[in-house]
Amino acid sequence: MTLCIGTDEAGYGPNLGPLVVAATAWHVGDSAEPAANLALAMAQAVPGRRTLLWADSKQLYKTGPVDRGLALLEEGVLTGLCLTGLPLPAAWPALAEQLGPIGPVGGSPDWDRLDSLTLPRATSATAISRLVAALEKALAGQQATLRGVVCRAIYPAEFNASLARGLNKADILSQATLELAAALRARWPEEPALVWCDRHGGRKSYAALLGRHFAVPLVQTLSETPACSAYALPAADARVEFAVGGEARVPVALASMTAKYVRELAMLAFNAFWSDRVPGLRPTAGYPLDARRWREEAGPAAASAGVAEASLWRNA
Repeated sequence: MTLCIGTDEAGYGPNLGPLVVAATAWHVGDSAEPAANLALAMAQAVPGRRTLLWADSKQLYKTGPVDRGLALLEEGVLTGLCLTGLPLPAAWPALAEQLGPIGPVGGSPDWDRLDSLTLPRATSATAISRLVAALEKALAGQQATLRGVVCRAIYPAEFNASLARGLNKADILSQATLELAAALRARWPEEPALVWCDRHGGRKSYAALLGRHFAVPLVQTLSETPACSAYALPAADARVEFAVGGEARVPVALASMTAKYVRELAMLAFNAFWSDRVPGLRPTAGYPLDARRWREEAGPAAASAGVAEASLWRNA
């Protein structure tokens, strides 16, 4: 068997809301092309489905109305969690227990609505059950098993504190990503590992980061091109790639969707909190242009609520 790990993020660019990083772990039967095996399983799982169950979250979320985009994310993420043997989460606290640290570190009132979010929001338990049954059969046919889905959310206060310690935005993303990947690799150390990551902004060199987070004495650079940076970690029996368009691989696609789903839920709670305090305030996705509009409109309410600027606004 080969351990395949995929990672991706959501919310790298916004000024409002969390940066969210996710990773998925799979066991795939011995094959020269485990990514192709998983893609074939996906094609066989739900014949006639108009959209892939697991795909680049940015593409899925653009498909039709916002509610439809959320439904597609939710179907993929919750199906994935159930495939690992976990029960369908009924609310945010259960989702956090399954995925890991997806809530803010410390308290800030603008995130108080998170714990009251119920799930699923845009699909149904029946739909998830049907998808789980179809995927179990298709994955088994390709000797593939989804073993784990984990997530980490970094909210503005923690993000800004990391900047103050001298890290930049790319450092914060790479650190969170490789911590998740290394932890998953450590759970199943017996099999050779392939770790697939989407490229982190414009960064092309990752050797030093890999050596630190995987605690290995040697990282061999295989390639560092505009399209892909690849490394061998002999002591960890692992190959790690950072590729443009990595979401084409199923493990990365599900990680992408998980990160996006968690961020969308967080922004749903965020917007609900502030809309109660500012009549007529339009919700925001947190990206720079609209985030500035939002800050102008909600600034006085934020000051009245005692929410510090550093807990509200990501500086980079």
